[in-house]
Formats: sequence, structure tokens, C-alpha cells
Amino acid sequence: MEPYRPLDVLKPVDDGLWIVDGPIVSMRYVVGHLPFPTRMTIIRLPDGGLWVHSPTVLTDDLKAAVEALGPVRWLIAPNRLHWMALGAWQAAFPEAVTHAAPKVELKAADGGFEVDAVLTDTAPAAWTGAIGQVLVPGRFMTEAVFFHRTTATLIVTDLIENFERDRLRSRFLTLLMWVGGVLHPHGGTPRDLRLTFLGRGAAVKAAAETMLGWAPRRIILAHGRCIEEDATAVLAHALAWTGVKGH
Repeated sequence: MEPYRPLDVLKPVDDGLWIVDGPIVSMRYVVGHLPFPTRMTIIRLPDGGLWVHSPTVLTDDLKAAVEALGPVRWLIAPNRLHWMALGAWQAAFPEAVTHAAPKVELKAADGGFEVDAVLTDTAPAAWTGAIGQVLVPGRFMTEAVFFHRTTATLIVTDLIENFERDRLRSRFLTLLMWVGGVLHPHGGTPRDLRLTFLGRGAAVKAAAETMLGWAPRRIILAHGRCIEEDATAVLAHALAWTGVKGH
């Protein structure tokens, strides 16, 4: 897997919105280990504080660049697979408050981090005016999805993945991504992940309705190419398996 270079640097996306592409991580899977690129999102809230989603590896240069943007007030762990760098960020920014999706707290002791609050469908008062949120509940994990209102940007983690062929370094990996339903330009929810939402159909469909109701103009993904065009239509296609109708 070819990473999204340059790595570990701030990349402006829109007014008050940045991403940071992190290193490739190896995730355990049925066929062994699979490489995944990582991506963090940073939003500057109206009060100047920073909201950091799915923190990636923290280098000294990145820490200095983030500090230049403003004070880090919120750290977000959006699902139980996205917490690896939390401990380092908490040590670097001890005043930050960590909000995590349900079940992330089960990883805290082994992962060397703390969870201050568990995310729900209702955004905290600190950011509800700037960022909307909804939970997509599953048996294995629940993912928190966010919407930056001023830039109409949806922020997802594992719910949608979108890998380009030219970044995949083997035919086997390309085939695996195609079978999994996450190959660009037709990325979507990985088919294995969909299975974890069985029995939660009504709640998952309602979450999809909420996301489509936001009518995003852009979708930032943690894994793969972000969506910069026809975002709402792409979202409707990616979430069609939930039974939701396109808006």
C-alpha cells in the first residue's frame, strides 16, 4: 500500500479544517495482516480550540505545527480500532478532553490512555454548533460519524473506505479490496464490517438518513481517497446496503 505522502504534516482542506496523513499500519485480518493508510482530521472550533479526530502518530514537528494552530481541547476516538496514538497525544496535551465511541474504553488499560466521556448521538455543548454527530451501532464496534457544518464535510473512519488501484502494490490486495467493496471509485462500507451491523438495521438506517440529511459536499475518510465531488450521491451509493434512499 502506497501512503498518502507527505506524512505527518498538516494539510489544509478548508477554512478551519486540516488533515494529517499518517504512516501505514498493519491490521490483523482473516488472511493475515493487511496494510492500511491512516488519516487524522483537525477542526478549529469557533472559540479557537482544536478538535482532533482519530489522532495519528505524533512527531515533534507535527506537535509544534498543531500547537501553532491553537490549543488542543478535544481528542476523539471514533471507534474501537482507532485509539493507537491516543496515549501519546494525551501525554503531549494533558489539558485535552478525550471523547470515545462506545467500547473504546475497554482498550484503555492495555492501550495506555484514558477516556473522559463516551460519545452518543447528541454532540456535547462544546461543539454542537460547529459539529454534528451520529452513532452507527454494531455488534463488534460502534462508529461515531461527524459533520463539520461550516464546510459541509462528513468525517468517517471505517464506515467508508476507498482505495485507489495504483496505491495497491499487489494483485492479491487489489482483488481483496474489490471483493470487499472498497475499491475506488466505488468505495463503500467493507462487506465484512456490514456483517457486524446485523440485527441493528433500523438504527443503522436511521444513522444513514441523518448523514444524508446533512447533504455533505465533501467526505474525509481515514482510509483511502477522500471524496471531493458529488459527495452526497457517493454517500447514498456507499450506504445503499442500509436500505436508505438517496436524497
